[in-house]
Formats: sequence, C-alpha cells, structure tokens
Amino acid sequence: MTAAWRSAGLERLATTEFDLLVIGAGVLGAATAWTAALQGARVAVIDRGDVAGATSSASSKLLHGGLRYLAMGDLGLVREAHHERRVNATIVAPHLTRPQPFVVPIVRGGALPGWQARVGVLAYSALSGFRDGRSGRISLAEAVALAPGLDPSRLVGVVRYHDHQTHDARLALGALRAAAAAGAVVVPRVEALALRTLGGRAVGVEAADVLGASLFAISARAVVNAAGPWVDVVRRMEDQGARPSVRLAKGAHVLVSPAVPWAAAVTTPLAGGRVSFAIPWQGMLLLGTTDEPYEGDPGLVEATDADVEQIVAEARLALDPSVVDAASVRARFAGLRVLPVADGATSTTRRETIISTGPTGMVSVAGGKLTTWRRIGLDVVRHVNAGSGRPAPSRTPVPMPGALPLAGATAALLDAHPDLDRDVAAHLAHLYGSLATDVIAACEDRPELRERLHPDGPDVLAQVAYARDHEWALTVDDVARRRTTLWHRGLAGPAETARIAAELARS
Repeated sequence: MTAAWRSAGLERLATTEFDLLVIGAGVLGAATAWTAALQGARVAVIDRGDVAGATSSASSKLLHGGLRYLAMGDLGLVREAHHERRVNATIVAPHLTRPQPFVVPIVRGGALPGWQARVGVLAYSALSGFRDGRSGRISLAEAVALAPGLDPSRLVGVVRYHDHQTHDARLALGALRAAAAAGAVVVPRVEALALRTLGGRAVGVEAADVLGASLFAISARAVVNAAGPWVDVVRRMEDQGARPSVRLAKGAHVLVSPAVPWAAAVTTPLAGGRVSFAIPWQGMLLLGTTDEPYEGDPGLVEATDADVEQIVAEARLALDPSVVDAASVRARFAGLRVLPVADGATSTTRRETIISTGPTGMVSVAGGKLTTWRRIGLDVVRHVNAGSGRPAPSRTPVPMPGALPLAGATAALLDAHPDLDRDVAAHLAHLYGSLATDVIAACEDRPELRERLHPDGPDVLAQVAYARDHEWALTVDDVARRRTTLWHRGLAGPAETARIAAELARS
C-alpha cells in the first residue's frame, strides 16, 4: 500500500454501499470492524487521524485483570479481563502479549497495609484460576532482584502477582489488518462531517478527505460511532441536543532508562485508590499514571511538566530516587480515558463499556478496558445485528495476522535471516509475529533497509517501508510513535525523522 492504497480506498468509500461504517480506528473500532468482517459484512473504517492515534496508543501498555478494580468491587470485570488477557496471550496476539510479573511494595506508613495486599493478591490470583505462577508474599531480597529500583529501606514487605503487557498501538493495528484481510476497507485521515439519514435512519456520512480536502458521501446500512474521546461530538451529528454520555480523564506517563534490566513491574498503592506503575517495557521503564478530569479539546491533551513531577514523586514512594528523576525522562505522553458520566473522582469511576443506540439507529461505543477490546467488539456487533436477522457473532477467538508465540517467531526470523542481529530479530518478532519475515523480505533488493534507524535502538529502516506499504502510515509521527518504538526511546531526532520522511516519500 503506497499512495495507491489511499486512492483505491477513497474510491471504494465513495462507490460502495457498505453493511457497516465504523467511525474511529482505535482498538474498539478495530475490534468491531474485524468482528463484522468475519461475519461476511462489507465494512468500512474511517478516522480523521491515524490508526490508534489517540487513546489506543496512550495507555499503560497492559493487558491486565486490574488489581485495583478488585478493590472497587468489579469482580465480573476482573474475571473477564483475566480471561481476555490469556486469550490474547495464547490465541489472538501471542507475539504482542507478554507475561509480566508484578510486585506490590508495602511502603512504611503507606496507603495499603500488608495484610490487605496479601488478601487482594490471593483473591486476584483466584479469579485467574491460579494459572500464572506463584503469587503472594516474597522477601525483600527477591523483590529487589526482580525490580532493582526498589528501595528496601522504605518497605516493610512485598507481594507478587501476574499480568500481561502489550504494545497498544500495534495491537489495534493488528486488529485492523485482520479486518482488512477479511475484506474491510480501512482509510485513515477521513473525517465524518455529517450523518446521512433516510426515513429517519442513519445510512452513512458526508465525509472529507483530510489530506486532499475532497468531499464525498459514504453509504452504509449501519453506522457505529467508535470515536473514543470524540464519541459525543459524533453523537451530536445525530442529535444536536444529545446530553454528554461520557466524561474524560487524563492519564499521563513518562519513560525512563533503567541502569539494569528489570524482570518485574512495580505497582505502588496510592491514596484514593490509585496506583503508581513502574513497568519494564521495550527496555525502558514506563512510569505513571495520573488520573484527573479533562474538559478541553481531546486533540490538545499533553503530558505537562507538572504531570512529570507528580509521576516522579509518586514513583519515589517505593523506588530509589536515583532510579527516577525528571532529567532522565526519554519521552512523555498523555491520553484520555473515556468513562461513564458519574459523580466522584475519575480514579474511582467504574471502567464500564457504554453502548447506546441513537434516534437514527447509530450505535455508539466508548469506555471499557484495553484488555477486553475483543469482547467489546463482539458486544457492539451483537448490538448492531439485533433485529436485523444476522446471527450473533461467534465468541471463538481468532488469531490476528502474524499471531505466533514470540520464541517461535524469533526463531523463524533468525532461521530465514541468520545474519540479523538478535536484538533486532526479537524486536521485529514481537511487533510483527510471523509477518516479521515479510518486513525483512524487502531487504533482499535494498540491503540498506536492514540499517537501524538509530544505533541505540532495534528499529530498522525496513519497518518504515513496511508501514508505508502495508500499515496505512502516512507521516513521520505515524511511524515513529505508532509503528515503531523510536519515539518512545527518545531516539526520534532530526536525522532519524528526516530518514523516515525520505523513505515514506519513495513510491
């Protein structure tokens, strides 16, 4: 898919009558599109920005049951999330889903007594069927060996539990590629301007090519609004007087470089039911997150200096101050959680999925957890199909393109390309699974594509070409932030971005 993929996609949007149009190319829109396409529906997906350009690339990168949701009484959500993280790890996206042990430090005078932590971890493990390994209390020495940044002088105990982590943007991208493989038309940077109706029913949208400024109509028998933080903006296309259905909460994160690798993540309980994470991710430490109401333009959300100061201060409750400081931050980002309208703090609001049908039949979906993305897509399509005569979608999990356990994908790549650096091979296998061999295949004609984008990172130039031709990437930011890990590592400098831009410009 070079420029030709976009021209072809725009033409299909304007000339095809679709069974379903999905507005929003985040993980919930991707899950909905994939589910419907697997049923044989003609599906289109549009987004005024990039694939996974907002919330779906700004999470804590976790597929987890949600230990703190247990304290909120969401037993059903925790049980479902445990099931879904395991489905992702074994069937849907095993290359993208890594098991991750966690330790909970019991800080002297902290927010959570040791006995509550032990009881909570026991209940959490029970809801997962005790299938993840040994949980419970461990020694301070064992905890420091797993998470070398812990400050044992501040701690009176530590307990361990288990979850999974992922690369959130690439998970959404993988689901969209699966939808496209099943026949869906995916075209980012197309904006829905107005809802088209016939006989009081939604039958598509008036749309604009954001890059070319052309206007055209998209026809569809059903419309799903999966616009994330903009869900109510799209709802008001249907009903100008629609009352807010969600509220937004900002979550900021920072990435720092650890002196030595960590084997476990740290979950430090905070006052008010929040937690501070320190998660080993892509060779770095992901710290966060904040949780506060947000009422501005969703497109302007950012991690501020104050956010960084808060994240660092909260991390230092259990970590040695030398491990985290503002000067060591490689990257910072912020995203918006989409929550039900409710009273009280956003940190204590239940992470429910909101699915509603408007007066013209448009189905809107928002909220939920990244972990349960697949199940949410099933629920949305079931909602769309109600009364249409279409059967409910199968709940049987289906592998996304490239799905292969990480060890197998790495071995296959090294078998095909034994001269590839091992860290590069492991990195590509994680991001692409078995499709990593396709990423490297172009290097046979262009050996320079094997070159690293930056000597301190494992991303290579071949990923840029692959993102341009197969993953709907159009800009440097698309590649640096959502197709590779270059930006997160703080390695997207002028030379690297110029190189990416030059490769994107190749036909």
